Amino acid sequence: MSLQLDLAIETEATEEDKKAIEWIGKALRAAVEAEQLPPVEVSVTIVDNGAIRQMNKEYRKVDRPTDVLSFPLWDPEEEWVIAEEEEAVSLGDIVISLPKAKEQASEYGHSLERELGFLAVHGFLHLLGYDHETKEEEEEMFQRQEEILGRIGLQR
Repeated sequence: MSLQLDLAIETEATEEDKKAIEWIGKALRAAVEAEQLPPVEVSVTIVDNGAIRQMNKEYRKVDRPTDVLSFPLWDPEEEWVIAEEEEAVSLGDIVISLPKAKEQASEYGHSLERELGFLAVHGFLHLLGYDHETKEEEEEMFQRQEEILGRIGLQR
């Protein structure tokens, strides 16, 4: 089980922010392990509220900033087909608003590491087909997120 992570920071980030952002890779590797996936590739982009607001407006028709957006490239209904053992399955893209993550970390009284890990895993599970449209789906998805974050010590 392995993860190819393409991480881009497209907003101002302090050294402290960058250290917190490193937890995204740890959280996603824990998610790949927990889900027992073959080698996968994921792109994560860290942006500001203006950029995520524009994407949210364009893709979801919601004209406000949000914390995380997921853009799946893989269909959860498909079988895992790997052409070569070393070839990773490209799952898609995750976009996270750094200012929104900081705001929510403060609001919820936990670390920026915890919030970024949560948002990354949340976006990742969406790439795998998890959703939270119903109460049952929400409970399953949020329980899975907490289980994954617990593996790396990012509990609430």
